[in-house]
Amino acid sequence: MCLWAAGSGARTVDIVTDPMPMFPLGGVLVPSMLLPLHVFEERYRRLVRDCLDGTPEFGVVLIERGSEVGGGEARTLVGTVARLIEATEMPDGRFAVNTVGVRRIRIRQWLDDDPYPRADVEDWPDDPGAPLTELDAQRYAAVTRLRRALALQSEMGEPAPPATVELSDDAELASHQISALAPVGPHDRQGLLAAPSTALRLTEVAALLDDAIATFTARMELG
Repeated sequence: MCLWAAGSGARTVDIVTDPMPMFPLGGVLVPSMLLPLHVFEERYRRLVRDCLDGTPEFGVVLIERGSEVGGGEARTLVGTVARLIEATEMPDGRFAVNTVGVRRIRIRQWLDDDPYPRADVEDWPDDPGAPLTELDAQRYAAVTRLRRALALQSEMGEPAPPATVELSDDAELASHQISALAPVGPHDRQGLLAAPSTALRLTEVAALLDDAIATFTARMELG
């Protein structure tokens, strides 16, 4: 199973000046993660067509309250840019698209949803937050916890990525990959995406994984 896109770890500090099309979702997209979408609402069909005709990117943010369908939802202010890598239009106008998360963004201002959600955004690269040697140690510790949590999850018969999943040696990219794979809810995953530094994200995800391991272990002991 392919979870990550090759070569998607490049960092950028460019400021996005044009309004960006936005796609609020009930889940969290992180950099390097592959995201397939089934696009059926007319406003998002228009978004896909505009991206195909221009820059093939749009922003993805978590819906804090409300529904993915119909509008009027409350949205987070930190998200990820999704790049279109494949789009197939169905005879009835729906799209099946494949995207990959390429970089983190902050919302500076939400604009009118005309003809679809749009926002002024800026790129938000990680602050490392610690020397490289410390980040490597944190990455190793978080990866070890992740593999243990995924193994336990699988032992319990729950769907889980393989504990042997390949992860990046780059601390920043690995911190996002671990956040995507960790058995946590969308709001915890959003908090990890919004961590200002790689070091803090690795610290926070390690703590969440410790909690998950303890929960899985207790459930297994209870039978």
